[in-house]
Amino acid sequence: MSGVKNSKTRKLTMIAMLCALAYVIMVVGRIPLVLFLKYDPKDIVIVIGGFIFGPLAAAAISVVVAVVEMFTVSDTGVIGLFMNIISSLAFACVAAFVYKKKRTMSGAVMGLALGVVVMTALMLLWNYIITPLYMNVSRQEVIDLLVPVFLPFNLVKGGINMALTILLYKPVVTALRKARLIPEDEYAAPKVTKAKSLGLMFAALALLATCILVVLAINGII
Repeated sequence: MSGVKNSKTRKLTMIAMLCALAYVIMVVGRIPLVLFLKYDPKDIVIVIGGFIFGPLAAAAISVVVAVVEMFTVSDTGVIGLFMNIISSLAFACVAAFVYKKKRTMSGAVMGLALGVVVMTALMLLWNYIITPLYMNVSRQEVIDLLVPVFLPFNLVKGGINMALTILLYKPVVTALRKARLIPEDEYAAPKVTKAKSLGLMFAALALLATCILVVLAINGII
């Protein structure tokens, strides 16, 4: 009984730590991408938390971080809170759910890719619904921005998050296990051959480089 209680306490402590980390990197890592849209890397922490502890943990971290963000650094109020939660839930919870069902490297990649697609689709829908109310512009003006602005922004955001999650998940889990913050026999990163692991790392780096080049091209830098 004591072991179960300690395990739950350790899990809650880790989730709280991930909330704090996601908030900190959101504050210091905001980068303007397209027009008024900014990228921040908090979803990487959220989805790693989801891979470790499951989709419910990802949902909890998403909500906590979004609420704290609204009361501290955000200037978009309740609408920004809602959009942040929808975006993080769509990406992280979908990815974590798929990975929970298929705890392999292909399951992780499949979950992340599906998360990007779902997040992009939902954000296009909700930007179409909410942006005219929030920015006091006509819906037609928003429609004109969906493909040239909102679509590439969300795909690039999702691509960066996917690439960095692939690159960081195994080192993070290994470090947490060595620090005894998670059990040695649980939450291990999926085992793959060295060749497959290197191939996946190169693919993630290529995806990350592509996303960065797209951002530079959209902003007329290259």
